[in-house]
Amino acid sequence: ECIWTDWIDVSYPDGSDRNGGDYETFENIYKKYPSWECAKVENISCRAEKFPSYSIADLGQKVECDVNVGLICNNKDQQIGGIIPMPVCLNYEISVCCTPNKPECLPIPSTTSTTASTASPTTSSVSPPISTTAPTSASVETHSPTTTTT
Repeated sequence: ECIWTDWIDVSYPDGSDRNGGDYETFENIYKKYPSWECAKVENISCRAEKFPSYSIADLGQKVECDVNVGLICNNKDQQIGGIIPMPVCLNYEISVCCTPNKPECLPIPSTTSTTASTASPTTSSVSPPISTTAPTSASVETHSPTTTTT
């Protein structure tokens, strides 16, 4: 079970730098807080610091909010419109749902993964196309023993 963090804000957008933006990435969080630990990010929530009750979609900004990287907002991707009267990123903050760094939550070492290599591949291409009107599994079984030997 994952645990939600407090809101994290390690980057502030520079409105005068067209190539800048707001980067609440996991890499930047680790740089600012080396002791921050998150074995696995299960979920992420992103919001504008000045507009916490608005969804990012309602703000009209192009923002990437991703469980694999964190939040990325590039000033060059923004346009005037929505709530914001300027084409720069707002200051965003993120909260992530982390799997705790406990031994029982970490992936099992690959020494016991020999059983996974013995799994046989599934041959789904053998089965007939699935019809949405009638089940085909019964007709497959009745057609298979129709080989007549005379």
